[in-house]
Formats: sequence, structure tokens, C-alpha cells
Amino acid sequence: MRKLKLYLDTSVWNFFFADDAPRERDVTKEFFDVIEKEVYEIFISGVVIKEVNDAPEPKRTDLLNLISKYKPVKLENTREAEELAKMYMERGIVPEKKNDDALHVAIATVTEVDALITWNYKHLANLRKAELFHGISLEMGYFKKLEIITPMEVSSYESY
Repeated sequence: MRKLKLYLDTSVWNFFFADDAPRERDVTKEFFDVIEKEVYEIFISGVVIKEVNDAPEPKRTDLLNLISKYKPVKLENTREAEELAKMYMERGIVPEKKNDDALHVAIATVTEVDALITWNYKHLANLRKAELFHGISLEMGYFKKLEIITPMEVSSYESY
């Protein structure tokens, strides 16, 4: 059986260190324990690296070390992904100032990963947004539905 391909947005990496949100932090660490078993193929993009590089020290170094430890495949940001992200923003699914959120979804959609894993409920991980993203993706010629879920949904309900 093929491994599921999961795109991890920046929030997932951040919550590994979220002492102010112990429940989400613990779920995130459990999720990374499963990743260590090589159950999934994991991916990031240059958008994740950019957001991590914008973090203050020592958080930036902690995040870069974590990414280095788990060695996700880095996906390229293509012209197609840029166009799709722009469409998401033009249609009001994601505010213009949240371009990186739109890019996470667009890159994951264009590269046909199975799911985008995020803790971002406001702009990404909610049913209504997922439907809107998928509708525009279909309109733009991307037929594979991207699941947008939290680490909790992956680690709590997946059998290994």
C-alpha cells in the first residue's frame, strides 16, 4: 500500500514547541512519533522555510533543526501554484494579507499530495473553507480533492 503524502504547513512545526497550548503540542508530538515510523511521506515548501526564517531566535533554530531531523521533501512553488493561490484570494477564501496560507493550499493542490496538515482553523482547517478551496481547484483543472486536516485527525484515527 502506498504511503499517504502529507504537506505540513508551518503551524504544525510551530506547535511542536507550543508550551502555551499543551494539548495541541502533545498531539503534534504524537503525530511526529508516527512520522518517525515512516508511515507517511511528508512535504513542505519554500513558504514554510520563509515563515520559519521569519521567526525570532531561538525559535528559528529550533524549527530548522526539527525540519532537518524529519527531512520532509521540499516542494517547489510553481507559476501554477501562484495563479491558484491568487484565485483563492480573489474569491475571498483567504484574505489578501494571508498570501502564505493560500500558497500552502495551492502548492499542496498542484502537487497532488493527499492532505494538508495544519493547526490553522481560521483560514484552512474547516469544512466550509475546504469546500471553497476544492470548488476553485476544480474550476482551475485540479481534480484531486485535497484534504485539509489537523494532526489530531491523522494521529488519532489512523491505524498503523
